[in-house]
Amino acid sequence: MTDIFKVSPLIRITLLLLYVALTAPLPFLSNFTHAAVPASWLSLGLAIGFVFLYGALSDRVILNDEGIQLVYPRWFPSFLRKGWSLAWEDIKALKPRITGQGGIVYYFVSKNSEDRAYLLPMRVVGFARLVEKVQERTGIDTRDVRPLAQPWMYLILLVFTLLLLLMDSWTIYTALTLSH
Repeated sequence: MTDIFKVSPLIRITLLLLYVALTAPLPFLSNFTHAAVPASWLSLGLAIGFVFLYGALSDRVILNDEGIQLVYPRWFPSFLRKGWSLAWEDIKALKPRITGQGGIVYYFVSKNSEDRAYLLPMRVVGFARLVEKVQERTGIDTRDVRPLAQPWMYLILLVFTLLLLLMDSWTIYTALTLSH
């Protein structure tokens, strides 16, 4: 039996909208200020950046009888983000690590290579079910494993991103009307 866990739509939409909110006014402001970088080049670069962000947020966690793997779409360049796979019997432990912001992330430690660690994906829909399946397959106690960010955190970020998009609309409108 195969289980596939995708990135949460709330997380994906929030981060993609945040990218748009942070970058959309730049080409208009470039025109308005007569910047050295043409708005068309800036727009092209920002569009490419959006595609790469979309690809990075399109990863999937696949669990099957053999093991667990993290995969990215085929079109996404592997030199940017590589997937990984681990056989169930190769998983030695799930180790917590404290992040720079004080949160906790978890890494799979392989029996074959103590120096290699594989980040447990936490942004997926059904994270609790994912962790439950890992415990079933490996016997590792996962009762204390919690996602790094809760959905309400992304909802707050989404609200502020939407407010930023409103401000962007005003900025773009102002840049367009004053430049004519």
